[in-house]
Amino acid sequence: MNFIYSARLWCIVLLLSALTAFRAQSQASKTKFNLYEQTSEVAGLVIQYAQDVRAVRYFYGPMPTGGRGGQNNASTLNSPEQRKRLRDIDQQYLGKLNKLDFNSMSIYGKVDCTLLKKNIEDHLFTLDQEEKEYNLITKYIPFADGIYELEKGRRRGATVDGQAIAGKLNDLLKEVKASEEAFKKLESIDMPLSRMGVEAVEGLEARLKSTFEFYNGYDPLFSWWVPKPYKTLDSTLLAYSKVIKGKGKLNTTQKPDASGIKGVPIGREELIRQLGAEMISYTPDELIELANKEFAWCDKELLKASAEMGFGKDWKKAQEKVKNSYVAAGTQPELIMKLYNDAKEFILKNNLIDYPEIADETWGMQMMTPERQLINPFFLGGRDIIISYPTNTMAQEDKLMSMRGNNPYFSRSTVHHELVPGHHLQYYMNSRYKSYRSDFRTPFWTEGWALYWELLLYDKGFAKTPEERIGMLFWRMHRCARIIFSLNYHLGKWTPQECIDFLVDRVGHERANAEGEVRRSFEGNYSPLYQVAYLIGGLQLFSLKNELVDSGKMSYKQFHDAVMKENNMPIEMVRATLINQPLKPDFKTQWKFYQFK
Repeated sequence: MNFIYSARLWCIVLLLSALTAFRAQSQASKTKFNLYEQTSEVAGLVIQYAQDVRAVRYFYGPMPTGGRGGQNNASTLNSPEQRKRLRDIDQQYLGKLNKLDFNSMSIYGKVDCTLLKKNIEDHLFTLDQEEKEYNLITKYIPFADGIYELEKGRRRGATVDGQAIAGKLNDLLKEVKASEEAFKKLESIDMPLSRMGVEAVEGLEARLKSTFEFYNGYDPLFSWWVPKPYKTLDSTLLAYSKVIKGKGKLNTTQKPDASGIKGVPIGREELIRQLGAEMISYTPDELIELANKEFAWCDKELLKASAEMGFGKDWKKAQEKVKNSYVAAGTQPELIMKLYNDAKEFILKNNLIDYPEIADETWGMQMMTPERQLINPFFLGGRDIIISYPTNTMAQEDKLMSMRGNNPYFSRSTVHHELVPGHHLQYYMNSRYKSYRSDFRTPFWTEGWALYWELLLYDKGFAKTPEERIGMLFWRMHRCARIIFSLNYHLGKWTPQECIDFLVDRVGHERANAEGEVRRSFEGNYSPLYQVAYLIGGLQLFSLKNELVDSGKMSYKQFHDAVMKENNMPIEMVRATLINQPLKPDFKTQWKFYQFK
């Protein structure tokens, strides 16, 4: 009996040991999974590289106003010395990446390694291009080295001779004046070189200012000798930058344009290079074809809605009725709340995504200024939704166009695009999961995610009435049009005025809103591919949804949660993590996410 009892006891001990081991293994597995929600084997290197680059840019750039605790908001153009140090950093980190055992990494580490290498190589290319362009303008700024030399001593607080510095500034003033007089004799220079020249001169002015402010008031002789020659040189530099800006002309091969909108088309070769850098494996012509195909689908849907409203094939009359549904002045914020709750109710009812409590609670509203509405005629967002709606200072015609362009049916998509589950949720999740990937950010993920929800909700039947469908289709057509007009512009085929006319005639924009949209695209400091990124990024995610959710491999909630937790990066790499795609160190973009037939 004792033997049987001992045997049973031994079995219980073994069973408990096995359960303990299983729990430990499960906990380890869970910990490993949670770990990869936040990091990878290469995350440390990503962070170190980003901080080293920032440190070099900070140290070798002009000192911010208010001392080193302030923000460096001067010209982004690197000095020759700065460029050299940045190249050194890039080469050092490429060497570190080459020493890693790529094949032994998790998919998360492989993705980070691939993206870090891509970023470094793209940065090296940018530095090379900057140097080539800088070398083309050095003849216009022969005084640059003298200013750089003065600033170099300031960084480590070199003791200076105030009288000697004043003499140097007077000599530099003569060089600047001579350069300005010679430059005035030129008929014009290409716009890109003009912009580089302006950036260079304004950067030199900022560096000179940071040197002056460092010593002035602290060094008695400097403060006695230098202020007057400094102020004269400073104002002369700023005047010279205006002269350079005024001489900038667009390429004479471009068509004449009456819009007054100035931009710089980058050409086919650079478009293809930038598409590759964004991991988009299509040519500009293929993307235009894609947009036209999507546009044709919108046309069919639009005609159906127009017929349901009793306007037959005259979709512009149907759209005109929708535009005139605008709410009374002062009630737009109330409409925003209604539209937000409509989308939230629909999304939760269909189990598409969870609304994190704090994300749902903490988004806010701002009102957009009339001045900002000139280049942003529609809502903007991020942490808050920035409402584009008329104020008392706007002209009557501008008020009506703003109200018509931001009517309830057009606004139906923009609210969830800007807030949850769009940009506000992105901000919430990006700050909580793999935040180190911020340096991999791309508009194809940022804008693609928000646009993806427009595609998904339309597909799920969120737009129930023909008016609601017309409102959502307006934005889908708008995104198609952005691809078509922006790529044709950068290919040198369309002028800004032709882009404006296209938006008015083909999409149904108010003319003032179309002008603001085109101005924003080409003068608003957006990358040439930014406007392309909305629909293309959305279609990438929709394709990935088809691959993983429609096949039953993931639920909607699992898919959307996983995309958010991977943070901002090219969507091909998001796909790689979700399907555990085998990657090689020499990875090249290849994902064909769109079927043309």
